[in-house]
Amino acid sequence: MAHHLNYNEQTEKHSFFTVKQKAWHKLGQLIEDYPTSAEAIVHAGLDYAVEKRPLFSLNAEELEKYKNPDADDFFDQIQPDIIVPDYFANVRTDTQAVLGVVGKDYTVVQNTDAFAFFDSIVGGADGILYETAGALGKGERIFITAKLPDYIRVGKDDCIEKYLFLTTSHDGYGSVTAAFTPVRIVCQNTLNAALNHQTNCIKIRHTSSAKDRLKQAHQLLGISNLLAVELQEVFNQWSKIQINDHLVKRLVQIAMAPNKQTLEHLADHQQDQLSSIYTNVVSNVMEYAFCSPTQQDQSTRGTLYGAYNAVTGYFQNVRGYKDEQSKFKCIMDGAGAQRSQVAFNLCMEFARSGASSLS
Repeated sequence: MAHHLNYNEQTEKHSFFTVKQKAWHKLGQLIEDYPTSAEAIVHAGLDYAVEKRPLFSLNAEELEKYKNPDADDFFDQIQPDIIVPDYFANVRTDTQAVLGVVGKDYTVVQNTDAFAFFDSIVGGADGILYETAGALGKGERIFITAKLPDYIRVGKDDCIEKYLFLTTSHDGYGSVTAAFTPVRIVCQNTLNAALNHQTNCIKIRHTSSAKDRLKQAHQLLGISNLLAVELQEVFNQWSKIQINDHLVKRLVQIAMAPNKQTLEHLADHQQDQLSSIYTNVVSNVMEYAFCSPTQQDQSTRGTLYGAYNAVTGYFQNVRGYKDEQSKFKCIMDGAGAQRSQVAFNLCMEFARSGASSLS
């Protein structure tokens, strides 16, 4: 299984660190104590800068020189034929790797800027802890995870940690994205939930100013605090609502339905029309719900909260992925996030209307 972590040949290290527990194929640096932002950027191998450099078109003679360099300073000898207007290459200055091609209005968000984003939150949230950070590919995409103090508490035994996650790229694709994501300690289920039409993330274009980013950092903290309070209330309510096995299966079937046609077959009770892939997925979610030790050990098993965790837990702990990057994309912004949100909405409706909401 591929991991896509950047490997820096100069340092002979993978660009990743994690605190206390190995992750990402057990690569990168494992450290015991939570680092400062200055320490974290070094541990993660993100202490490099990115420059926007002009693009050039070379004539045949210069191109041949480029293809067959016979001197260490051949780059200095190349004479550009044409400057490509309005386009630039983002270049990693330590390795000289080209990370992407961007337009004239693109503004580089340095890795130090990303950590500064989190540091600006520290003033409003004492005790923020950098837990993971790293780079993918040649270093064109980076990510940072920081844990906030306190927990979302459900019942007596279940505590959900509160995280802020940031990812940005240097390849010209996508925005700086920062998100609030609660993660369940016991089985590490990522819980993506939008309440009252709130969003759990903000996106910052690469043309934004540092001042704007700083304002949005505090906006994200406000979002996380609001969602944490609302989630705690909702999950504690769900932990007191019993749901039988038949209705859990019905909820799972609806939540995991890949398309409208599948939903129509479910509504018409046409089980023979359901694909084998879909029925196997449902079976796997149900097996996780009833047989996983992390689910059985919880006092919330047999509750609406337990049913919701069965869906989110499937994507985190059961489903197979071709690599860690695919897993992250699925859970944060792909099918995992979408199916979990459908499950969340179904549970909200069940809490209001009971079994009739799943008919």
